Amino acid sequence: MIRQTVFGFKIEKTEEELTAHGGLALLAEYNHGMGLRELTDRYLPGPGSNRGYAASAFVDSLVLLVQAGGRRLEDLRELRRESPLLKLVEREEIPDSDTLGDWLRRMGEPGTGQAGLRGLGTVRDVLTHRLLRRDERKDYTLDMDAMQVEGEKRDAHYTYTGEKGYMPMLGYLFEPGICLLDEFREGNESPGAGHVAFYLDCLQRMPAGKRIARFRADSASYQADLINELEEDDVLWTITADQDAAVVKLIRAIPEDAWQRPYPGCDYELAETVHTMNQTKKSFRLVIKREERRQKNLFEQEKYFHYAVATNLPEEKSALDVLSWHNQRGQAENYHKELKIGFGQDQMPCGQSHANAVYFRIGVIAYNLFLGFRSLACPPSWGSHTMATVRWKLVQVAGRIVHHAGQIVLKLMVEADLFLLMESIRQRCYAESLVLT
Repeated sequence: MIRQTVFGFKIEKTEEELTAHGGLALLAEYNHGMGLRELTDRYLPGPGSNRGYAASAFVDSLVLLVQAGGRRLEDLRELRRESPLLKLVEREEIPDSDTLGDWLRRMGEPGTGQAGLRGLGTVRDVLTHRLLRRDERKDYTLDMDAMQVEGEKRDAHYTYTGEKGYMPMLGYLFEPGICLLDEFREGNESPGAGHVAFYLDCLQRMPAGKRIARFRADSASYQADLINELEEDDVLWTITADQDAAVVKLIRAIPEDAWQRPYPGCDYELAETVHTMNQTKKSFRLVIKREERRQKNLFEQEKYFHYAVATNLPEEKSALDVLSWHNQRGQAENYHKELKIGFGQDQMPCGQSHANAVYFRIGVIAYNLFLGFRSLACPPSWGSHTMATVRWKLVQVAGRIVHHAGQIVLKLMVEADLFLLMESIRQRCYAESLVLT
């Protein structure tokens, strides 16, 4: 017989109940133990008829989809092929992509008061409270930042970068990484719009006994009203200063001998001064970093490039301390990246902005649930693992589902140490669910 393949093995179809995502059952177990299905059915509008899907069928399916690695609604077909696994986690009803798209549009429809979007906001807030109650910290740092999502969609507008898409505003609690609040915005909305209201909304979402004690943001938040609000709330803050005419004048007035290199061999210099805006009630520190331009003679540029940070951090914090702490807000970019790459939020599925707002909020819920799963159910050494890493190490595990003596057994092809780890994760998931009962 003449071989007609590169390797000599054969492939055959089997009717056995197999799964390529055995570890997804653990994430589904954690999501359910945290109350995702129950909360969704409680706070979102129900089906229009007794033959329709419950809200939890849509939300739970979409959360599992993005946690498994799906990146578009059409990937629901792949999830539905995992029917043995879905039966295992009591999620036998998976809507098709068209039905899910219609539901997203319905839940975000402005004419209905966006009842679905508001309900999802409540689900997000309740789950966030449940996660934060398990955190020993009392004081948190709020990092506020907008995330650009590209999208050649019918309703999308051009962003300031010249690309069509959206600019959702996100508020992260830096220490646990949780997204406290998401606000889906059009791409052409002003980057500085609504920052005070967004900050106040974040405050309202903190559980009793927890507080936002520190705040960081980029120059879009360099606004007198926001600074006054932060001062009234006794919050320590750093904000990238907008280099308007007043700030430029202050920088130029700094004596040359005031510029210091923070350590030997450093390629930049620091100085600081005191500044106040027309509407701010208190003055604040202005820490300025300057670097010599490499092409300073090209097109008659200024000799130095300047970067300024406004802050109310106490004087015992040096200029370098202020700059270093403020630069930690770059972690928000990593949270953005995880939402985009790890949870498929880099592309929106619908042509309507209100439907994409619902999809994005479900993505945020999936992201927060994963953070809880990683910190509460997984080993401490997994604390820095991304969703992609956990997917590779835990979710994408081959298994066989057998029915024996009235029980369902998931048989996994893993090493002994990973098997023990998965058993311990299940036990922790169960312990976490008991806290809610």
